[in-house]
Amino acid sequence: MKNSMTYKGCTARIDFDDRDNLFVGRVLGIEDVIGFHGTTVTALRTDFRHAIDFYLTTNPVPQKPASGKLMLRVPSEVHTAALIAAQASGQSLNQWAANVLKQAVHI
Repeated sequence: MKNSMTYKGCTARIDFDDRDNLFVGRVLGIEDVIGFHGTTVTALRTDFRHAIDFYLTTNPVPQKPASGKLMLRVPSEVHTAALIAAQASGQSLNQWAANVLKQAVHI
């Protein structure tokens, strides 16, 4: 992700609010809403770290990880093309899709 920050395993998306001349961030991948902001990148980073430290202090039980099961609905032509690509690479569709997703999220 291009406009993001990571701290203590938490990743946040960063946007710029042109109207208020403010960087605004929101932590991703958790059920709670954690927002933060700053007029400079340094201020934004500081507020992000404070928000994460506070969250981790007040929520000592880690959030459950994703189950690992993912159901997708795609057009039939995408499904067919994915099946062919998986077969061509000698993988099951599940293995192929997992590898494609890993590459997309840079893991």
